Amino acid sequence: MIKGFGGIFWRTKNLEVVKKWYSEVLKIEIENWNGTMIKPELGSETIFSFFTENDSYFPIDQQVMLNFQVHDLNEMITHLEQIGVPLAREKEISDYGKFIWIEDPEGRLIELWEK
Repeated sequence: MIKGFGGIFWRTKNLEVVKKWYSEVLKIEIENWNGTMIKPELGSETIFSFFTENDSYFPIDQQVMLNFQVHDLNEMITHLEQIGVPLAREKEISDYGKFIWIEDPEGRLIELWEK
C-alpha cells in the first residue's frame, strides 16, 4: 500500500540558522515555505530501518538520523573542508557503500552516503 516517503518533518530551535546551514552545507535549496522537494534520481534508494534503543550507530538521545545520498563522497568531503564543516566521524567503506557523518547546527548527526 505504501508508495514512498511523503516527507521528513521536525521541529527546530532556530529556523533561520538551520535553513541557512542546510542550504550552504548540503546545497539544499530551501524555499519560502521552509522546505524543499527532493526528487529521487534513477538508481537512488530510500532506506527505512529501525534501531534498538541502545544501538550506538547514531547518538542514543537522537531519535531519528537523516541519511542523504551523494553522487561523489570525495567531492562532498572537499566541499565540507572548504566551508569549514568538520566530519563527526571519518569515512567508512563497507559492502553498503561509503559513508561520512557531520552534525547540523543543533547537533543532529547526519549521514552522507555514496552507493
